Amino acid sequence: MHEINEHPDFATVVDAMEWLKTKGYTYDFNLDNDCISYEGGQKRLNPDEFNIDRVFRFEGMTDPGDENVLYAISSDKYGIKGMLMNAFGVYADAISDKMVKKLATH
Repeated sequence: MHEINEHPDFATVVDAMEWLKTKGYTYDFNLDNDCISYEGGQKRLNPDEFNIDRVFRFEGMTDPGDENVLYAISSDKYGIKGMLMNAFGVYADAISDKMVKKLATH
């Protein structure tokens, strides 16, 4: 796992996203069944083609059970970095076992 060192604690998801952008995490990733996609779904990364560098968890304002999860993701193979929002909790039933394992290990 690649570490993003010296990160502050964030009160909101937006604060964490803005900080990640300053660290070069500019791509917006979306979760598909067996990969993550970007550039409007035109490009894809398989689980073995990306690293989860950091995971940020935020509880919901009205319900602590509502958890937002923000993943900082990089791909050495393609030289890109970006963010994936809310993936695991929302889509757990719709993704492959390989993707579940990749996202759950962090």
